[in-house]
Amino acid sequence: MLATKPDVTELKAKALDIRRDIITMLAKSQSGHSGGPLSVADFGTALFFHEMELDPKNPKWDGRDFWHFSIGHVTPVIYSLMAERGYFPLKHLMGFRSFEGILQGHPCRKEVPGIEVSSGSLGQGLSVAVGFALGARLDKSSQRAYCVMGDGEQQEGQVWEAAMSAGHFELDNLCAMIDVNRMQIDGPTEKIMRVEPLADKYRAFHWHVIDCDGHDMQAILKAFAEARATKGKPSMILFRTTMGEGVSYMEDDYKWHGMPPKMDQAEVALKELGTSYAEWSARLLAN
Repeated sequence: MLATKPDVTELKAKALDIRRDIITMLAKSQSGHSGGPLSVADFGTALFFHEMELDPKNPKWDGRDFWHFSIGHVTPVIYSLMAERGYFPLKHLMGFRSFEGILQGHPCRKEVPGIEVSSGSLGQGLSVAVGFALGARLDKSSQRAYCVMGDGEQQEGQVWEAAMSAGHFELDNLCAMIDVNRMQIDGPTEKIMRVEPLADKYRAFHWHVIDCDGHDMQAILKAFAEARATKGKPSMILFRTTMGEGVSYMEDDYKWHGMPPKMDQAEVALKELGTSYAEWSARLLAN
């Protein structure tokens, strides 16, 4: 953790920067996902800038916490969090999904320093995090494992095999998160295939469950602290969010799951976020 008492104002400001990065990257590439990255931005910021033990300048540091986005398609927020945290220069964000860039549509550990596991196939990430948590226990290490999933991803059977394993082995060094934005690529999650009640399901698999407003920074920090303090069980934080949070015309609209904004739409979004494409792209290219 970077600080015992986090500065909530600074974290909110950084989350705003993350949203600006996301829209700018997508506008430049004209390819990629918009809705999920925006809904993850707030708790993702708290995760990267307060909760986890990281050394971006030495991403293979033996004492680092393990983190993995099982929803690998939300690369705009993953790459923004990494760049803003110092894993690589911000200017790389402007090469998102380009042949010349290293930041492709799904994370690749061979190309991007700090990516632990290449991802993109939904349902697999929790299994990877369970494996790391078990390994850390065998090593008697204080390292923790963090895994970010989507609510639509809970429709995958492998998730529940991993959940059963984590509960059985009492992996209290594992903190999983679900971005419960209630939307997936084809429509509202509950219409495609119901996943609720998630809290009851994970409790039945012997998890400690925390229900949290995923856009309230104080509540997010409290949830992470509660998960860290929980012993004898893995923790699941259900972050209740809004797809497209921060951009009015994207909010709660599943059609923005996998669609980038056109340049004129991006300008509207960036104006709502207090900047412009010219201003923000210049900031990224200069760093």
